[in-house]
Amino acid sequence: MSTEPAPGKNTYLIDTESGAEMARLLNQDRLLTKGMGGLLAERDNDFSGFRRVLDVACGPGGWAQEVARAHPSIEVVGIDISQTMIDYARAQTQAQGLTNASFIVMDALKPLDFPDNSFDLVNLRYLTGFVPTSSWLPLIQEMYRVARVRGIIRLTDSECGISNKPALAKLTGMLVCALHLSGHCFSPDERVIGNIVMLGHFLRKVGCRNVQYMAHAIEFSAGTEAHSGIYEDWKVICKLIQSSFIDAGITTRQEMEQLYEQLLTEMMLDDFCAVYDLVTAWGEKV
Repeated sequence: MSTEPAPGKNTYLIDTESGAEMARLLNQDRLLTKGMGGLLAERDNDFSGFRRVLDVACGPGGWAQEVARAHPSIEVVGIDISQTMIDYARAQTQAQGLTNASFIVMDALKPLDFPDNSFDLVNLRYLTGFVPTSSWLPLIQEMYRVARVRGIIRLTDSECGISNKPALAKLTGMLVCALHLSGHCFSPDERVIGNIVMLGHFLRKVGCRNVQYMAHAIEFSAGTEAHSGIYEDWKVICKLIQSSFIDAGITTRQEMEQLYEQLLTEMMLDDFCAVYDLVTAWGEKV
């Protein structure tokens, strides 16, 4: 059976028009930015020299709006396939009076509707969630095309969280399996996603120089600052991803319901320990 998506098909495992997913992404966005050390941690959050910034697959616009708010002289553009996400981002931008931010409905897996050499920084966080393996190179080529000479192409992705409790371990294993079945993973087996190792390779492949990596570890053990936010994240993920898991034959509704209750119990135990591993890779356009 082919795992490649049909042309024009939305390959995201969760409904991109879901209000619950939008709220989850806003929460996740804040957690990631804080856990990674800021909006642009690899440059000590220094945006000097950037006049135009593009956020690809921006979701409800959290990162892009934070950049626009912190740097009024920078023009920030966010694109996403979801009309719901873009409508929300536009409404929030207007409510906050951010005249330097705009949001456009655009499919990142198709040629980007921008001229060559348009942006000083092109950012994308979490390719794995919606980009099948066959689309990674074309997408990063487009990011390179719309970046200005000496502009930065920036990619952030992760593995699933690692914990000492069985429910989260089981659920992350199911997620890895679902991503493999849908053609979203470069790993040769189903033990890990394996996509973070590809970030630098594709940046060099499209022509970037000075490719570098920065690793981030976000601990969400019981009692840590990130625990409650990631607890809420998993509560929503379990419900939103359930149909995809069942349709793929990975689990049953009964098993998912049992795992959900077990997860909520285990994550609240005093000895619950867990960490997310994230990697940011970036390179400069020649």
